[in-house]
Amino acid sequence: MATVREGLPDGRYGRSADQRADRKLKILGAVLGAGFLAMIAWFGYSYITGQQEISGRVIAFKVVSDDAVEVRLEITKDTGTAGVCTLRTLDADHAEVGRKDFTFGKGQGDTVKVVTVRTTGRATTAELVGCDPVSGG
Repeated sequence: MATVREGLPDGRYGRSADQRADRKLKILGAVLGAGFLAMIAWFGYSYITGQQEISGRVIAFKVVSDDAVEVRLEITKDTGTAGVCTLRTLDADHAEVGRKDFTFGKGQGDTVKVVTVRTTGRATTAELVGCDPVSGG
C-alpha cells in the first residue's frame, strides 16, 4: 500500500513534519551553542579581570594583653602594587573588639609582617577581613 505523499510533488504542500523538526533542532542547537560560547567568554573575562592583585592570610596570632593582639600576616602581591589589608579581632562572644588597616607600599613584594591590633576588650581570635590594592604608595 502506497502512502498519500508518495505521489505528490515535492514542496507543493509545505515541509514534512521531519523537516520542520530538523529545522527546529538546528535552530535550538545554534542558540544553545551561542549561549555556551558567550558563557565561556564571560567566565574567561571574569577570570582575567577579576584576579585579585593582593591576597593575604593570617599565619598566627597571639593575645599579648587584655587590650592588644599581635597578628602575623602573610601578604602576596606584585612589587609594583600598593595596598591595604584590614584585620579584626573578636572576643569570646564573637563581637568585634578591634580593627586595624595595615598599609604597605609598592616597593615591597611578598612579605610577612607582624601587626599589633589594639582592642577594647580581651580578644580570643584575629581574622583577615580582606586586602585591596590602592593607588599611590
